Amino acid sequence: TELCAFNSFRFLVKGGLAGAAVYVAYDQGLLGSGIEGAEALKKAQETLPPAIQEWTDYLGWEVRAAQLPPAPKIDFSLSASWNKGVHTVMSALSAAPSRACEYTVEGWKYVKDLVK
Repeated sequence: TELCAFNSFRFLVKGGLAGAAVYVAYDQGLLGSGIEGAEALKKAQETLPPAIQEWTDYLGWEVRAAQLPPAPKIDFSLSASWNKGVHTVMSALSAAPSRACEYTVEGWKYVKDLVK
């Protein structure tokens, strides 16, 4: 019974962490539109290096700026990439019925040729 209680506790902790991660992602705008996601990324790029420096100072670790890799430069529009993906998927879905008919005709023709 102790093992069952421990497993239940682990499940609750993991579920709580997952729920907290989803809440933080939603709260920061990562689950919103492409523009909100781009703003959240920019905010993270501005906030992360000072936060790392603050924690290393607090913990007493000596981290020189040369040791930290520079933040990557991301030069693309998140909203444009999202929109391109949506257009590609919708285009494929709109062509699916006619493609299915074409493949069905080809399949029947192949089967008829095998039977002959």
